Amino acid sequence: MTGQLAFVESPVQLLNVLEWAHARTPAAGGREAPGTSPGTSPGTSPGTSPGTSPGTSPGTSPGTSPGTSPGINVGTRAGAGLALDDLTLVVLSPTDPMSRGQLRRMAQLARDEGVTVRWQEARDGRGSLARTLRDLAPLLRVAERVIVGDPFSRYVQLLLTLFGPRHLTVVDDGTATMEYAAQLARGERLVRWHRRGSRGPRELVLAPVSAAARRRLAPTHRRTVEIFTSLPVEAPPGTTVIPHTFAWTRARFGPPRLTRGADLVGTSLVETGVVDPDRYAEAVAGLARGHGATRYFAHRRESTEKLHRIAVETGLEIVRPDLPLELIARRGPIGRTVVSFPSTVVHTLPLALAGTGVKVAVCAVRPEWLRENVSARAQGFLAGVTGTAAHEVDRLTVHATPAVERFEFG
Repeated sequence: MTGQLAFVESPVQLLNVLEWAHARTPAAGGREAPGTSPGTSPGTSPGTSPGTSPGTSPGTSPGTSPGTSPGINVGTRAGAGLALDDLTLVVLSPTDPMSRGQLRRMAQLARDEGVTVRWQEARDGRGSLARTLRDLAPLLRVAERVIVGDPFSRYVQLLLTLFGPRHLTVVDDGTATMEYAAQLARGERLVRWHRRGSRGPRELVLAPVSAAARRRLAPTHRRTVEIFTSLPVEAPPGTTVIPHTFAWTRARFGPPRLTRGADLVGTSLVETGVVDPDRYAEAVAGLARGHGATRYFAHRRESTEKLHRIAVETGLEIVRPDLPLELIARRGPIGRTVVSFPSTVVHTLPLALAGTGVKVAVCAVRPEWLRENVSARAQGFLAGVTGTAAHEVDRLTVHATPAVERFEFG
């Protein structure tokens, strides 16, 4: 019988399920991984690359199956510090290679901790939806608690429509957690912030599922809802917010060795249709020159074409991380300054790197960078991510043209 059932579709979601399980064990918090020294991660040697370069395998070598070990060793006994309580973690595998590669590595970390991991090919062609529902129905029927990382996921919404748990936990999946909490509090339908206003055929067909899922993702007298988050979220009526401090990450990895230069963190705002690609490339070039950056940590959804352009025009080394950035940064090496556009990392990195001396800065997205069809709601959301960043995060604005850059610190 499975008491707790988690559904994850991204590496960050999987990491945060491990963090949630760790947080439920009071005696487990705050331990540093035994036998590690600054600049090394458990199971690695000094100088280990924090990621893979473009063109290398993003997850495992060719032919590696999802259930095989990618060779990651966290250096602690299995199950140490995690409240397992019969936890089963289901990976609803995406299709893009970068996400699949990171998920395979994260799945092995979970197995090393004693978690039962089930890899579900949920998007591998015709019939996969029906097969997935048939395979998971027995687990859902008996689950007392369901943990989800993306309440906006159509897969998750459909599963919760068919089987409503008594207890629901939502863990962070980027800044979407902020929007989920806000929409839940306002009683609105669940729509991703950058898709608000879209009412295409697909949205109309799935509207009944979204409406039913919104009810299943809300607390009632028969269902509790908790949000496990590192973001500045106010608890919607009837819900509980549990602070996410990255205690498991800090206990298992680091502290990192710091490099003299700065690192930039990429974003998929171009790929999601929010930011103009030319403006984005100019902003990255300005930040690189202004901060003496040498590396660009790519988001897993950034296109190869865009990354090639950035490498050619800026000379930055493009790093394709093989794990979520919080783990990569904690393992090191990492720059003494990390500059990011508005994203979750401006909230999570200060927690994961607490006490290391790394400075995190967020660069605001200027209105002229946005594409013409971007809604005012999306603009406000991006500004909110920047404005609510942790107090120790520097706010900066880059006014960029191809010829000159000027920086303002807030």
